[in-house]
Amino acid sequence: MDKKNFWLTLKNKKQPILALAPMAGFTDSAFRQICKKFGADVLYSEMASATALYYSDYAKDKASRQKIKNATLELLKFNRRQEKYYVVQLFGSNPEHFAVAARIITKEIKPDGIDINFGCPVSKVIKQGAGSDLMKNLPRARAVIEAVLNNTDLPVSIKIRARSGNVDARQFLKTLSDLPLAALMIHGRSVNQGFAGEPDCDLIKEARKYFSGIIIANGGVNDLRSAQKIMKASQADGLGLARGILGRPWLFQEIKQHQEIQLSVADTLGLMLKQAQLQEKIKGAGTIIELRKHLVWYVKSLPGASRLREQLVKVESLDDLKKIIKDYQATI
Repeated sequence: MDKKNFWLTLKNKKQPILALAPMAGFTDSAFRQICKKFGADVLYSEMASATALYYSDYAKDKASRQKIKNATLELLKFNRRQEKYYVVQLFGSNPEHFAVAARIITKEIKPDGIDINFGCPVSKVIKQGAGSDLMKNLPRARAVIEAVLNNTDLPVSIKIRARSGNVDARQFLKTLSDLPLAALMIHGRSVNQGFAGEPDCDLIKEARKYFSGIIIANGGVNDLRSAQKIMKASQADGLGLARGILGRPWLFQEIKQHQEIQLSVADTLGLMLKQAQLQEKIKGAGTIIELRKHLVWYVKSLPGASRLREQLVKVESLDDLKKIIKDYQATI
């Protein structure tokens, strides 16, 4: 594992490892590339279903198999030159599904690592026994991790919550201490807390007793000050940035340079347009509709943001976006 373990390469640089944490519907290739340019060290994919990949090999008819496979693998495609280091995150609950998925990802996507989600609090994921629900099932969680480890030569990492039900991070990690996991990202809030409240940095710090790999603190990293506070309090090897990076990908650069960055209105709009152009280049014309949720984050703190958001949620093309930006700039 060490030969391919990029986590150790990053740790040897003796500076905090900054990761773009996985976010469904947000961490696509275009956004990952933008974040990389601002200094992200590790880039996670959107969550991908291990079960979908399993049925892409085992569906009854060939047409169904190919359709499922194409859709899932399309979600996971990445630019090897522009997205180093790239980690595919899988969710699910069936060890057999994870075994098949790990083989497919390793062979066909060839990322730098594979991550297993034990932290997602979304109800439709929990109903499948996946995400944070899987964290509560210690025997099955271990079986899932072993299935992935046994079917890839890539470094395997996990993402967990501080607590899920009656199982906290310490209990969870104790049951896995003998497994050769490369990295651990801990969202320092319980499942019940969701995305509110202060992350439990003491718990993240204590995880070091039970886990020998790389530890990444996640949750509540919304600006330079919170990043510095969480890094110091948790004594983690790095930070996982998620919601705090939406509309502000330069937060990576702020953390690395230890100073706040004030982008002008023009630069913010230019970055927004750049991401839209990159997405269209990667996914094709008409896909800007998928970007609407990103666009409204970019303009959150701009003058007249409310009116601007009303227009951006209706954007249908790159030309629409360019016109909205041009008209807006003429009013400020």
